[in-house]
Amino acid sequence: MNFQGSRRRGEEGIAVVIDFLLSNAHLVLGVGGAAVLGIATLAVKRLIERAGRAAEDEKVKQKMAESWEELSSVSASPTLLKKGVEGVKHVAKAARQQKAELSQQPQTSSSEVPPKPASKSKRLQLCALSLQERLQQYYHTRAALHPDEVLRAQSLAVDICSEIQGFLHSRVPDMPLGEMSLGGSLLDDLQVVSADHACLLVPLQLEATLWRLIPGEETLLTHPLHWMIRRVNLEYFPRGLSYWDRHLVGGYLSAEAVVNMFSKTVMESVNWLSISSTLDCLVRPVLGGPDLRLEIRPGNEDGAASSEPPVFISVLPLLTEEDVVLTAQPELTAPWVNAWHLSLYPWENRRLTQLDAADGGRRRHALKILKAVCRLNPSLRPLGAAPLANLILHLSDAEGDWSETSLHVRFRQCVAELIGYLEQGALHSYFKPAVNLLSGLSEDQNVQHAPRRDEETRNRDGM
Repeated sequence: MNFQGSRRRGEEGIAVVIDFLLSNAHLVLGVGGAAVLGIATLAVKRLIERAGRAAEDEKVKQKMAESWEELSSVSASPTLLKKGVEGVKHVAKAARQQKAELSQQPQTSSSEVPPKPASKSKRLQLCALSLQERLQQYYHTRAALHPDEVLRAQSLAVDICSEIQGFLHSRVPDMPLGEMSLGGSLLDDLQVVSADHACLLVPLQLEATLWRLIPGEETLLTHPLHWMIRRVNLEYFPRGLSYWDRHLVGGYLSAEAVVNMFSKTVMESVNWLSISSTLDCLVRPVLGGPDLRLEIRPGNEDGAASSEPPVFISVLPLLTEEDVVLTAQPELTAPWVNAWHLSLYPWENRRLTQLDAADGGRRRHALKILKAVCRLNPSLRPLGAAPLANLILHLSDAEGDWSETSLHVRFRQCVAELIGYLEQGALHSYFKPAVNLLSGLSEDQNVQHAPRRDEETRNRDGM
């Protein structure tokens, strides 16, 4: 290069080439190629300026060498640059036709580099995160619920609870019922994704001398989760002395008959329009199903239903004796009309809480992540809360470290164990080993297109 006699003419010629390349590079190379070409052009200009200012300086060779090194470092793809220069020749004709239009647009400065797409930087950021960090991020963005959302759903459920209890006391004052309360995953901080369902527990009060709870293993059904309630001492206390005698079928208290009674007494008799106006929300029963459900849509200031997602509340009659909780859920005990469902959710939740309290573990934390993954993935929705909770309980017997720093290790183990259970088609209950929690999934079932059961129906024991 001769930077003495023809310096000005050479700079003008190079400037014309640079401007032409920068004006048309995006037509050939796209945004990424134009960025590389712009960086390379900047390095060339700096090379010329350094060499021109210090032509007779002893350090000019060193500066030129540094500039060439800079050029080689930023020109990471010489094949792309060569292809871009060749492409410029092919679009020269099109560039001349657009000359007038391009001349009106501000030319890109050689010192400016087009910004990188935000999505690319986000992908790089996600790739840099460890599995532990990504699990924590997933928990806070997908699994965990905002406290205001939980408080809103709980408030609606408590208001409905008060209205129903007041109605029952005035309509059927002789019905022996305990104090109605809120229960389930919404109360126990185990609900994920959205606070859209709750359980309203309606405890029935039975006379201890007139009724006896029979475990499922001792009945003709021989199913550990299908218990029965027998009417006893009929020779001393004839039928009619107990309020619940009117719901006897074959000498046993029928869960189906109790549910039908509540359906007629509550679902079909309560003035829901009046309650809706009182609570400033739209309340309506969901009829036609085997369970007792209410749909609540929060209202606006003008009284109309808002666009917020509805909250479904299930009214759940139950019986409690010591640590045994029996629920009236005909959809789980069909076709046996006299059978009551033994709920294992209180035992499972209590065991997880005790284990975490003893060693400061994150078992419930891991359970909520797994529940969120299954709920948000259509192919995994048939898996309810019970199999996932029992999966963690089984794994806790073999692994003692459930600290936050080991969460990613335990999560991988949970996934591996779950795959193994699904391949075998069996995951036995932690408290009732004879119960296969995966019995509802047949071997040839297409899980991807399996019909999604209602969230509250399949998750009433904890989802």
